[in-house]
Amino acid sequence: MKKRVKNTIINILIIAAIISLALVIINKPLQNTDKQTSKCIASQSTLYIQLGCHACRTQEEMFGESYQYLNVVDCYYESEKCSEIQYTPTWIINNEFYIGVQSIDKLKELTGC
Repeated sequence: MKKRVKNTIINILIIAAIISLALVIINKPLQNTDKQTSKCIASQSTLYIQLGCHACRTQEEMFGESYQYLNVVDCYYESEKCSEIQYTPTWIINNEFYIGVQSIDKLKELTGC
């Protein structure tokens, strides 16, 4: 009986480890983009964020270290630049507003990068 319980626990731990690894592998491509892509997106867009915005944080994490190359306006600190912004994050690309977190693939499509 004890051996059976021990085997069940081991199996559960193995399954949990496999699921965790799969989630890391699945999410990895979403979390980073290269410097060139970020610079290209930045040349065609502006990202409006706000301090304390969880969705803005998600958008930042998608770019990883390349986030620093984007044109970002923080409406908390630069409210005078945000008169037309109602929600954050908001991307402005070709004078069009895209509200909410955007995938890197979508941003590449919208900017032609």
